Amino acid sequence: MRRKLLGVILAVCIGWFRAEALTAGFIKSPLSQMKLIEDNAELDCEVIGNPIPEVQWWFIEGEEPIETVTQLFDGAREDRVHINATYINHATSTLVLTNLTLNDTGVYECRASNDPDRNDLRTPPKVKWIRSQANVIVFEHAAITTRPEMVSDQNQTAATLTCNLTNTDFTIKGYYWTHNGKIIDKSKSSVGKAYIEHEIAKIDYHSSGLYSCVFQTEPEVNATIEVKVTPHVVAYKHSENANEKDKAVLICVSHGYPLPTDWEWYKLSETDAAKKIPIVNGTDDKYEIKNTPNKTTLYVKNLEIDKDMGIYLCMGTNDIGSGDDKIQLRVRSQLAALWPFLGIVAEVIILITVIFIYEKRRKPDEINDGAAPLKSNAATNHKDKNVRQRNSN
Repeated sequence: MRRKLLGVILAVCIGWFRAEALTAGFIKSPLSQMKLIEDNAELDCEVIGNPIPEVQWWFIEGEEPIETVTQLFDGAREDRVHINATYINHATSTLVLTNLTLNDTGVYECRASNDPDRNDLRTPPKVKWIRSQANVIVFEHAAITTRPEMVSDQNQTAATLTCNLTNTDFTIKGYYWTHNGKIIDKSKSSVGKAYIEHEIAKIDYHSSGLYSCVFQTEPEVNATIEVKVTPHVVAYKHSENANEKDKAVLICVSHGYPLPTDWEWYKLSETDAAKKIPIVNGTDDKYEIKNTPNKTTLYVKNLEIDKDMGIYLCMGTNDIGSGDDKIQLRVRSQLAALWPFLGIVAEVIILITVIFIYEKRRKPDEINDGAAPLKSNAATNHKDKNVRQRNSN
């Protein structure tokens, strides 16, 4: 009787488990998006179930009854479609569309099912695929007129940047300006203006960079204006000391936009300061130069006092102009570290010699001068005692 009861309970549990196994549900659905041409779109989908459901992505174009439905695979559309899926505890899948075109506009559907016969075309699945859809709408870029198109420090010290949104298809909710990707303070506005301005009081390496006017539309649209200056080159240390036979490291960095595209090093002539002797990378294993867009490093190896000591000049160049700075290199003798010690030793020797000579030249009577006053004091005390005795008598 007990075995039959246990069998019934087990059958009920198995049936309940199987019933639970047929259930799949979304815990995260993809969200509709509006994008511009050449942007990227990302759709996320997460599903729970037991066993873990399979997730597929489909693209629906057009409207019923003439709509077309296409399954999407990783690498589709000339490798502009990427699908990343994991099946740990539950199913997660991300659809990434890169370099969007107008043809990417449509409905994207996330489908999920954990029915064993879900992909068998001969047997209708017991549980239909559950579906969640999102719209992706791709727009052409807005027509924004910028003035000026580019600013440099060669012909002006201040500038006014302007943007004019001429496309009337966008509803403007506000705007703001950015400098090198960061929102400029007090540039945000909720006014729906199509023509906006930004003032640059002083054009230098601090204010140089990429300025963008951003119109808060759906989606946001923007345009960029470049503010260029000559490289602001600064030596990391203007004076460098090194020992003979060692290696000296001279460093210069650059600030501003754009960064240098070319770096050069020179050694200034000792007789003619206007004469620059170019330093070539790898010359006789003496010099080594390492460059990055914002930094240059010169290594001077096996230092010699007569040849390597002097003033070095680093120069950075971009499409606007060139900037430079100087570094004074001092080379010390290998014995330089011993000089302080030798000086102390010499002072001690001189002091000992002076004391020795002084002691040798002292007169014999100068030695006894210290005892004579003692005898004189004793005699004086004796006389005073006799006088006191006579007075008492």
